Amino acid sequence: MSVPKSKTPPNPKSRSDRKLADFLCFAIYTCNLAYGRAYKPILEELGLTYPQYIAIVSLWEEGRQTVGSLGEKLFLESNTLTPLLKKLEKMGYLRRERDSEDERQVFVTLTDAGRRLREKGLKMNLVKATGLSPEEFPKMQKAVVTLRDNLLQAARGK
Repeated sequence: MSVPKSKTPPNPKSRSDRKLADFLCFAIYTCNLAYGRAYKPILEELGLTYPQYIAIVSLWEEGRQTVGSLGEKLFLESNTLTPLLKKLEKMGYLRRERDSEDERQVFVTLTDAGRRLREKGLKMNLVKATGLSPEEFPKMQKAVVTLRDNLLQAARGK
């Protein structure tokens, strides 16, 4: 007699038996920390933090953006993003300017120094460090993005 296959994989451990290493959220969290450590020497050479670097990359890709749209793209709240942008402005890497028609809007653009800094950062290529093959890397990236998007949708109650 054959046993019908379940549509969901069985959980070999009950909730009370799970260890920290069994939590997907912990694996993702520690992976993020490991990425930060891998980027650290290069970012220190540039004099930037990772959030500062990704802000520069985003501005390099799209040019002039509002602080609000940049925050959405980087998943950063205004109270985190504004000090970050002020510091980058003080360092000479970007300009912030209020919209002449709507003073509530602040636009951010890279300076020439900011664009040059982004170019220096292009040598950051940690694909090899991941140990993933050229075929595996985009699949992993897509899976992580799908996971993130699903979690955000669940958090919004949709």
